[in-house]
Amino acid sequence: MRMTRAAALLSLCALALLSPCLRAQTPEPAIAASLSLPQALNLALSHNPDLAAARLELQAQEAAEQQAGVGPNPELSLLIEDTRRASRSSTVQWSQALELGGKRAARVAAAAHAREQAAVGLLARQAELQAAVSTAFFELLAAQEQQRLSESAMQLAERSVQAVQLRLQAGKVAPLELHKAQVAAGTVRADLAQARSELNLARQRLAALWGGAEARFDRAEGQAEQMPPSSAEAAPSSTALDEAPALRLARLDIARRQALTAGERAKRVPDVTVSLGAKREAETGRSMAVVGLSLPLPLRDRNEGNLLEALKREEQAREQLAAAQVRLRLDLAQAQERLRQTRLQQLSLREQQLPLAQTAFDTALRGYELGKFAFIDVLDAQRSLFQLRQQALRQSAEAWRAAAEIARLLGLPPFTEQPATQQDTTS
Repeated sequence: MRMTRAAALLSLCALALLSPCLRAQTPEPAIAASLSLPQALNLALSHNPDLAAARLELQAQEAAEQQAGVGPNPELSLLIEDTRRASRSSTVQWSQALELGGKRAARVAAAAHAREQAAVGLLARQAELQAAVSTAFFELLAAQEQQRLSESAMQLAERSVQAVQLRLQAGKVAPLELHKAQVAAGTVRADLAQARSELNLARQRLAALWGGAEARFDRAEGQAEQMPPSSAEAAPSSTALDEAPALRLARLDIARRQALTAGERAKRVPDVTVSLGAKREAETGRSMAVVGLSLPLPLRDRNEGNLLEALKREEQAREQLAAAQVRLRLDLAQAQERLRQTRLQQLSLREQQLPLAQTAFDTALRGYELGKFAFIDVLDAQRSLFQLRQQALRQSAEAWRAAAEIARLLGLPPFTEQPATQQDTTS
């Protein structure tokens, strides 16, 4: 029987030691080869470790609120006087402390506000995670498009090298022109390698938001050059501002501090302890009832220091609310201004600069093949076109970053709605 118990104990210990390893080896969620933004958001909300920690914090605060409503336990004591059997007396006593001054109500109120803070903190962490996923997703789209542009630039560079080779064979250019074309192609080849590296990093950053050790998808679905909807630039209402997670947390902190102040004030009222019991004397054989009442005298400790600290903490929480209001309005204004400026720049790039750059490059390449332009003109036109396309991708990523920041500040889901006309024009 002892051997069986020892073996069972060893098995339990081994299981406890191996359980972290088993949890670490839990398979990651299956992801399709093509990943959409809603799928990425669902994965992050379901498997993000920080969000799971915020949920556990809420559960812990709920348990603390449950404990705050529990009163003090009664005490049972036994007192024996004299060690001689003949003259010994025994007293059995039951004591119960009675909380006065509203201590329990203040304690429960403080715990309830702490639980509400944890709930709002969970919503705030969820909004932060959604903003991070949205930003990382559109950065991944930009990285994918950047690789595609680099591959296109590589094809253009190879086409330029072939054009120079044809003209060199015809004796129309010097060998130096071919060297220039090959150097330009080498530069584009290095840019392509850099674009592939940035794409891998972008995929890993997105997968890390749901705890993935590696990116288990091939590509992200979406248009890299699309812009956030115009609703992201709309001025929020006063109700939306009041419901912002930062302000809700600040107001709840004031309420919790007020409850803590009430608790410290209630501690100045001493608690009463009521005692009931029975005393039996061995010498006479009589039993007597024992009734007691104890009350501490607040002569030295009147809890003045703790009360003053709680009052100052309450005043500090009010100042922090005012600071949070100013900071929220400033951050919102900056994010909305970035979004507006980025939208204007993107509109100028797509409607004016990019078409002109594409036309200039096509003209320069055809003119060079016909012997009307120098090869340096082709290189300049190609470089300008490639840089403008890169700038358009950066502007799109910056616009979505600003839109995600606005959604995070207001505690809203990401602005992902896109007009059908815009999707059609970009596709």
